Amino acid sequence: MPDLSLNDLDDHVRSVLEEIARLSTIDELVEREPTLLGKRSELQQLQRSLGSLELDERKTAGAAIQEARRTLEDALAKKRAVLAKDERAKALERDRLDLGDVVVTNVVLPLSTGHEGAITLTQRALEDVFVGMGFTVSEGPEVESDWYNFEALNIPPAHPARGLWDTFYVDLGSPETVLLRTHTSPTQVRLMESAVSQNALPIHSVMPGRCYRRDTPDARHLSTFHQIEGLVVDRGITFGDLAGIIETFTKAYFGPAIESRLRPGYFPFTEPSAEFEITCTICGGKGCRTCSQTGWIELGGCGMLDPAVLLAVGIDPDEWGGFAFGFGIDRCAQMRHEIGDLRALIENDARFLRQFS
Repeated sequence: MPDLSLNDLDDHVRSVLEEIARLSTIDELVEREPTLLGKRSELQQLQRSLGSLELDERKTAGAAIQEARRTLEDALAKKRAVLAKDERAKALERDRLDLGDVVVTNVVLPLSTGHEGAITLTQRALEDVFVGMGFTVSEGPEVESDWYNFEALNIPPAHPARGLWDTFYVDLGSPETVLLRTHTSPTQVRLMESAVSQNALPIHSVMPGRCYRRDTPDARHLSTFHQIEGLVVDRGITFGDLAGIIETFTKAYFGPAIESRLRPGYFPFTEPSAEFEITCTICGGKGCRTCSQTGWIELGGCGMLDPAVLLAVGIDPDEWGGFAFGFGIDRCAQMRHEIGDLRALIENDARFLRQFS
């Protein structure tokens, strides 16, 4: 083994510290680090030679080497921080715009700032309505598995009902197993699973969030849109409870002049199912382009939970029942603020956006 005296080690540390001080760029530091302190460094070679020493000498020499290593590591870390700061400053200087003799005039203070848009304001208002009715608010991921988005909701592969959702699939895992959620219903499945595992039934909750479908944008549809869904799982629940919730919500959010109605519908995860509509707020029920001259605007769907959905998450349908409903937050914003065309929400027209400041 080389002569490993503390004096020689101190001289080596001073030499390396001087070399570290001379480094001028991050790239140079990265290039020299292996020979200064890494596997190719003299310090590492000395450490490998400790096995040839007696036990007492090995302990003393090992402690000295570790102290030297800590000193050099601290010096490298500080040098790296200094060089990184210098390089950031140089980058900022390179990117600086020289405005020369340009004079900025007519600046109106305070400058305008961003604010919540129509969708965010509507979502919060809807949450307030349902919280006032005794619901909690739950959230779930926007990228979902096929099981949560379809299969657990009684929509197995090749089921004809999958045609109701034109889906964006994610290039992850096996083909068509990961997707951008087409509705917020997967959050209902996750909530029921959690309630079963934690013995936390009954459930009274709403789930707001962003959804994705390959829809062509028009006056009433967007490919990226927002939903709020509700879930009730309890004992003794009837369709009358569902109808009462829909009517209470309509009056509380849109006002006493707006009516709601239920029409027979079909959804794989509820039976019986219904679509609910409200009086078109644009024309007051007289008929217009937005409501296709019907006087009614469909907000969403609802129905009693299919026993197959309850069984999929481990809930006994003989003991528990419930209902689910869901509707578009964008559509509610459209009706609440009398927006004739939903595409106005994504056109970034400042004149439109300022109305919600």
